[in-house]
Amino acid sequence: MKSVVTTVIAAADAAGRFPSTSDLESVQGSIQRSAARLEAAEKLAANLDNVAKEAYDACIKKYSYLNNAGEANSTDTYKAKCARDIKHYMRLIQYCLVVGGTGPLDEWGISGQREVYRALGLPTAPYVEALSFARNRGCAPRDMSPQALSEYNTLLDYAINSLS
Repeated sequence: MKSVVTTVIAAADAAGRFPSTSDLESVQGSIQRSAARLEAAEKLAANLDNVAKEAYDACIKKYSYLNNAGEANSTDTYKAKCARDIKHYMRLIQYCLVVGGTGPLDEWGISGQREVYRALGLPTAPYVEALSFARNRGCAPRDMSPQALSEYNTLLDYAINSLS
């Protein structure tokens, strides 16, 4: 799995060199932010079901037409799958917080997603709305410290940009 450490080592190795001072500073910065990332991961874990449910509800409120017959959220099965997908993205963000890199999102959430959504005829805008709601709903210090919230929001932005 990709993390800051594995990325730095792989890049230096590919260039046929040892990691540079700036490479090591980037690893050090990641380690210094690890407490904030772990705090965010812990808070997300404690509220994962609620965060995913609120995000799902927000996207369906904005895109209510998806509940119409023949649309992407028209049956109970489709609704369950949409809610599951949002929860899956939130769990991947939690994993990214733990490893300190975007590896889980890149490998399990982003790779091939556009092709899958296109093939299934699923719009990505509702997912963007759900993740945007989760990002905008977070509040420091109510939910987590400002640094933890920043780490969390950075990963939400990364996922949002991949879907846009």
